[in-house]
Amino acid sequence: MPESLSGRHIEITWPDPGVAVTAELDDRNPALADALWEALPYQSLQGHALVAGSHLYHAAPIPSLLHLPASTRFDRREAPDGTVFCSALQHLGIKYGALTEPMPASPVGRIRPEDMPELIRAGHAVWDSVYSTKKPILVEVRRAGTEGGHRLPRLTAADPDAKQLIRDVYTETERIWLTEPLELADLHGGWIPSGAGSFETVLPTLLFVNGETRPLGYATYGGLVRAAVADMPMDSLRHMARLLIGIPAEFLGYCGLEKLWAFTQRFLSCLDRLDRDDFLAVASQLALYINCLGAWNLHLFPWNAGDHLRRQRPAEMGARP
Repeated sequence: MPESLSGRHIEITWPDPGVAVTAELDDRNPALADALWEALPYQSLQGHALVAGSHLYHAAPIPSLLHLPASTRFDRREAPDGTVFCSALQHLGIKYGALTEPMPASPVGRIRPEDMPELIRAGHAVWDSVYSTKKPILVEVRRAGTEGGHRLPRLTAADPDAKQLIRDVYTETERIWLTEPLELADLHGGWIPSGAGSFETVLPTLLFVNGETRPLGYATYGGLVRAAVADMPMDSLRHMARLLIGIPAEFLGYCGLEKLWAFTQRFLSCLDRLDRDDFLAVASQLALYINCLGAWNLHLFPWNAGDHLRRQRPAEMGARP
């Protein structure tokens, strides 16, 4: 790791399973590191990579992560274990072992070497939580040597309807940030009032909800925020919003995420009146909410339903028929 010029240390703790590690922020991506530092302290639901390997990540309540520039990016597979990343998917991630997914990532620091055994212990506990037990594990990130705590950002808008929408989205996000959303708990329990799920099945509906929620937050709303910051013409922004957000949000509402669909309809109804600042505020607040929903959906999904399926190693595959 390059010699840090910042001297800023953060503590990352998981009260259950009782793990604490310290990372030093460095100067490879100062804008991202600054945004993280200024957002502390916060808490979040801890997640674990499901296809990439030994990687922890959680939704960070930092709207600017969606659009801040990264001056240093490289394939995270090549990063040393313990590297801490900030992502345009609104994540704080930590590599704790081997990764397989080729993904450019933006480093902001590194866990100190003496804490690596504890980081690995946290990684194993979180994997067990996400894959098997479904007992949520929360993470707290704070400036080293300071009190912990939790806060979510609430953005502002001038348009009255946009301002009220932001308040309502913020209130709902705060309600579900550390507690599983009732709509998702019902859905994963098989309570689907609309009847979604052919022939009373539940797993296909869960799969489709996961497949729509993640890209809606990561790609659609994240993309709209980045386009607004990059000065895409407002007529084009409004047109893209109408093209991209309505259909998936309506489907998710049919599957049980009725609040998301209601918020989306309110956004679309005031879209023509919004200037760039208001558009950016509403889209950013909704991105945080949807990414929170996505995190909980990934946690609740019954991944071990496919435990009998295991990837074949090349040496064991032999000749294909």
